[in-house]
Amino acid sequence: MIKLIVGSKGSGKTKVLIDLVNKAAETSTGSVVCIEKAMNLNFSIKPSVRLVHADDYDINGYDQFYGFICGVLAGNYDITDIFVDGILRIGNRDLDALATMVEKGQGIVKDDVAITLTVSTD
Repeated sequence: MIKLIVGSKGSGKTKVLIDLVNKAAETSTGSVVCIEKAMNLNFSIKPSVRLVHADDYDINGYDQFYGFICGVLAGNYDITDIFVDGILRIGNRDLDALATMVEKGQGIVKDDVAITLTVSTD
């Protein structure tokens, strides 16, 4: 399942995401992954969460992001949750391409994996 946390800049999306990440870290029976464009969450999320800086892997655009998610899921069978902060920054603020990627992504997400994205838009 892919969930979106949508709101304007400064509306508290990242705070909601942090709470969800930390709750998942406490309750998950598998691995929790958090992907972000800017390294802002280092001290906000629990150390058991795998924090990934998208720029370290030169992820730029939704096609590269989709491939990266496929690789993450293929490389670790026990991932239960993937959280992404600032998906529009990764995808160059293209809302139509985001919609296409979310639709395409529904096909790779298994029932036991939840993906949550923050989307900064009105």
